[in-house]
Amino acid sequence: MKLWKPRHRPDPPLPPDNFLDGVGPGDYWRIGYETADLVDELVAIRPEDRILDVGCGLGRVAWPLSGRLGRTGSYAGLDVSKHYIEWCRRNLDLDPRRFTFHWADLRTSAYNTEGRMAPEEYVFPWPDESFDLALAISLCTHLLPDALRRYLREIRRTLRPGGRIYSTFFLLDERGKGAVASGLTYPTFTIPIEHGLLHDPLVPEDGVAYEPEWICKIFEEAGLGVTQVYEGTWKTFAEGRSYQDVVVGVRW
Repeated sequence: MKLWKPRHRPDPPLPPDNFLDGVGPGDYWRIGYETADLVDELVAIRPEDRILDVGCGLGRVAWPLSGRLGRTGSYAGLDVSKHYIEWCRRNLDLDPRRFTFHWADLRTSAYNTEGRMAPEEYVFPWPDESFDLALAISLCTHLLPDALRRYLREIRRTLRPGGRIYSTFFLLDERGKGAVASGLTYPTFTIPIEHGLLHDPLVPEDGVAYEPEWICKIFEEAGLGVTQVYEGTWKTFAEGRSYQDVVVGVRW
């Protein structure tokens, strides 16, 4: 696949190895461009979009998106890792008036064990209807049920009417359940919780899989409609463009 990539613009340096351990293996910036391409294909990135990236990590998607947004477009990234946010601010050469990175000091067993606030109590630091497109890429796979409900409500609040959401999950549909039962998936989901399974009971937010019916229900409860679901390749024999399942939605 040929990637959409701006000419004559070198990529930023790679994040340090000890940071990359938390975001997964692979060609770091290439995966970012591939992800941006897929977002564009499934929800259409417009030059004037105001984009919210919840769980922005080390800017792997922020950097490719910066080449697609026009002068009136903007990007806001949010993450619970202070180190990730500081790295983005120092190393991504982006206009700070249009590309901002925000740290949320939230407790999570995977990324911020000493956070001062529970994620299910958090209010995003933006007014209502601030964004046209919300991204939650490899975010919902690290949220427990109450936190996930809260994040979806905040995403809905900060999206304008008709705004889009691109999110990824491990969905326990029939193929997902079969893949888990085979023992060949990573993460290996073996610990039952309400509406899903955990990978590691000692680090609950390390990996969470959910029943798709429940995901559709809480989207609806939050005021978001699911418009399409695309299967991920994590299900061992499934074909797909993304490792995780993609859930596309819209704010009603």
